[in-house]
Amino acid sequence: MVQTAPRSLEPRDLPVPEIGHDSALLRVEACGICGSDVEQYEGVLRTPMPVVPGHEPLGTIEAIGDGAARRWGVDVGDRVAVETMLSCRFCPACLAGRYHLCETRRIYSYIPLDTAPGLWGAYAEYLFLDPASIVHKIDPRLPPELAVMFNPLGAGFRWAVEIPQTQPGDTVVILGPGQRGLASVIACREVGAGTIIVTGLTADAPKLELARKFGADHTIDVENEDPKRRIRELSDGRGADVVVDVSAYATEPVAGALDYAAMGGTVVLAGVKGFKPIPEFVSDKIVLKEIRVQGAIGVTSSGYRSAIRLIESRRVPVEAMHTHAFGLRDAEEAIHTLAGEAQGPRSIHSCLLPGHD
Repeated sequence: MVQTAPRSLEPRDLPVPEIGHDSALLRVEACGICGSDVEQYEGVLRTPMPVVPGHEPLGTIEAIGDGAARRWGVDVGDRVAVETMLSCRFCPACLAGRYHLCETRRIYSYIPLDTAPGLWGAYAEYLFLDPASIVHKIDPRLPPELAVMFNPLGAGFRWAVEIPQTQPGDTVVILGPGQRGLASVIACREVGAGTIIVTGLTADAPKLELARKFGADHTIDVENEDPKRRIRELSDGRGADVVVDVSAYATEPVAGALDYAAMGGTVVLAGVKGFKPIPEFVSDKIVLKEIRVQGAIGVTSSGYRSAIRLIESRRVPVEAMHTHAFGLRDAEEAIHTLAGEAQGPRSIHSCLLPGHD
């Protein structure tokens, strides 16, 4: 499926590329869909077009060069999860271990069709695996709609645990109960957070209930409760050690996060807002409370590894957040469903299953 313009996807036949010494071809089993897919579809992310979207690929190695097989430790028939970022490995950021901030970073699903070989997104039957790819083996016995959750769960571990250095006993507030918010609950519970609080809207009641199932101690409906007052009550007046904003588009949580954070707390901003300014953002609160504000983009290998270990253990019923699966040609319907524009139940976690068309 090729995006040709904002809110326009069309099916196209593209040639399957020849694979060289250092590259591979992935037969796509599943591609997860998240809020970034909606933003790309609507044109908010200003990505080049035409382009094959899809940045959460899960699949099996169809063909692979000898060099890639040695480097990645995989071979034909292995099931792998594919990282989103492609980096150079040699710029200062890469050499410092921050490869997701590579100066010449490329991202699967945002590389245009006219960049050979064109198959740079997982809304497709096949995906070209560039020599700079990073892949992770994952249990082939897992259902694809469960295995593909490696990406949102990886985000939960990186954004809510690794970046803020969440410790056992910490109070964590998660703003937004979508798939990344729920993944953050799971990750924080895994590392022993003391109190986990999740905020959402009245319409998010099913997601807030699921958050409690995954280990949230408290949920707050911000349309019927005062989140600032409630968080102070639940933290004995101290506030949260960690606040993670994973809400999409809404700017109010960013300003509110400064009120929810404790003295010396950390605020992680991971929900994009469509480049909108933040009203009522008072920077003096950062100064006076010495709050650390940290942006978060993407997931790195440690987060993916933690997510895959958790999924493979089957200790946590993460499949409870999976609500929808679609065939490849139904990609637009999948996006409309996630965005709440379709009839029927709202999506929490959705994926495309190319082999199910």
